[in-house]
Amino acid sequence: MKYTSFVRCARVAAGAVLVALLSACAHPISVTPAKTPERIEAQLIPKKVAYAMTDAERGKEVVTPGGGGDKVSYYPYRDLEKAIRDALRAAYQDVVVVRSAKDATAVRESGAVLVFTPEIKTTSSSPSPFTWPPTRFSSEIICIVTDAGGQEVTRVSATGNGAAEFDEFKSNFSLASQRAGTDVATQLRDAIRSNDKLR
Repeated sequence: MKYTSFVRCARVAAGAVLVALLSACAHPISVTPAKTPERIEAQLIPKKVAYAMTDAERGKEVVTPGGGGDKVSYYPYRDLEKAIRDALRAAYQDVVVVRSAKDATAVRESGAVLVFTPEIKTTSSSPSPFTWPPTRFSSEIICIVTDAGGQEVTRVSATGNGAAEFDEFKSNFSLASQRAGTDVATQLRDAIRSNDKLR
């Protein structure tokens, strides 16, 4: 009986150690864009728009592969909120934030005529067997766009890619992901500008 209890305890302890080791391999990085699109007043669409994002989304942590068998962790909504906001600010005269496109009262009070609700997908990788920072990173933003009444108008999407080699990221482990953030912000602005339903 005592032996069985000992074995059970040993298994639980080994499992806890394994979980701790796996968790320790998730290195934190930032996916905040290094640069966002320039706002040029003469090119702005004369509309007020909103984007929707909740605190729960900002607090959502994601873990994806890095190099050397390790993983990286980050907060895509929190970090890429700047990419979304600045892409919209580079396209429209006025931009505000609301918690949900379904909150008719908040949307009406904001004065926005369009609401962009983003979904963010990310991937990362690295062929390096020795270093953990990802050398390739991809950020995809898909926005459902609704009018002030909550009806879907259209959808826009943009994908940004970033790459960095060891000699570059020695002083910035987030370089590939930040370059992807810069790229996706520019691509999102261009997708908005080229969509006639959003003008």
